Amino acid sequence: MGLTNLIKVLLIEDNLAEARLLHEVLKGATRQEFQLFHEKRLQDALKQLETQTFNIILLDLTLPDSQGLDSLVPITNKNSHIPIVVLTNINDEELALEAVRKGAQDYLVKRHITLDILVRSICYAIERKQMEEKLKEVNQALEKRVEERTTQLLKAQELNQLKSEFVSMLSHDFRNPLNTILLSAGLLEESHDQLPREQQLLYFQMIRNAVQDMNQLLSEVLLLGKADSGKLKPNFNELDLKEFCQQIIHSLHLSFEESSQIILNFDGDFQSNLELWDEKLLWHILHNLLSNALKYSPEGGKIFVDILAEEKSVTFRVKDQGIGISQASQKHLFEPFYRADNVENISGTGLGLSIVRKCVEAYEGNIFVESQLGKGTTFTVILPRQQPLMSKMEKSIEPI
Repeated sequence: MGLTNLIKVLLIEDNLAEARLLHEVLKGATRQEFQLFHEKRLQDALKQLETQTFNIILLDLTLPDSQGLDSLVPITNKNSHIPIVVLTNINDEELALEAVRKGAQDYLVKRHITLDILVRSICYAIERKQMEEKLKEVNQALEKRVEERTTQLLKAQELNQLKSEFVSMLSHDFRNPLNTILLSAGLLEESHDQLPREQQLLYFQMIRNAVQDMNQLLSEVLLLGKADSGKLKPNFNELDLKEFCQQIIHSLHLSFEESSQIILNFDGDFQSNLELWDEKLLWHILHNLLSNALKYSPEGGKIFVDILAEEKSVTFRVKDQGIGISQASQKHLFEPFYRADNVENISGTGLGLSIVRKCVEAYEGNIFVESQLGKGTTFTVILPRQQPLMSKMEKSIEPI
């Protein structure tokens, strides 16, 4: 920065004689060139400031349309970057200090003004203002860095809290199936000779289900890690969608002892039994939605699963008659570890729906939720339909 070769000065002074005197004084400057613009009224000066750029303002404190230090306010409101030197007829130190507090850079008594004093005051005022603006920029940059660093620290604290919660939830969710395995294995080891075959098979089934639960939990944790690192991509293979959905429902009926009924309905154009799907992603989507529907539905409730096939997409709709989700909770429903405010003592990690959303996003699909407290919840997932393998092969073979 620094001073320019030509300093444009806006003089706001109603006394023509004093204005001419200041003009003549500045003409005598040899080291610096000044261009003086004169206005008699504050309002006219404000209009000038809207259309022109000035390096400094010389302000008389006695004007026809403004008196005293009140004249500083409308100028500094919109032109805080321009230095101001106050001109007055009296030598009042208190007034000088107050002028500086309100934004002026300097204070001159008219009868004491000489060429050296005026030039020095103007140049110093410009330099001080420039340094003030630089300091302001530095402070703003520092404040921004502090804010950014504070945000980073808060995010780190939040992440540490999430990790702590995750470890706690993971430990809890692992402990339940582990206890089942230990209890069933212990009974089989100690009393297998006395247990009827049906009872032995039941314990083996309980162990198998517990292992599956643990495997699912680990699989979902790994899936979240892949999604966060951008490595979760669909891997399409031929799949019989109807049979696949029926298998998921059958496995859930074995896992949940409640007698809730899942009613599966297919509609639309399923051109062939085998179509291209990512089995793992689809399994995570449907399994989590149905598990939640069973978990939060009353015993004996009905869960409706409607699957509609259209030309370019397939819609999966899971509707339950459960406890429902509040509007406030719906805003955070797909966040990791978040659990709705009305789940009370129902166990869960809060990972299921975040996993569903990650899988839907990887599929480049959409998910929607509609819910009312006490009346139930409907999740709608729309996934793009892939072109069958045979159709792709047919297109790649050119006629002879």
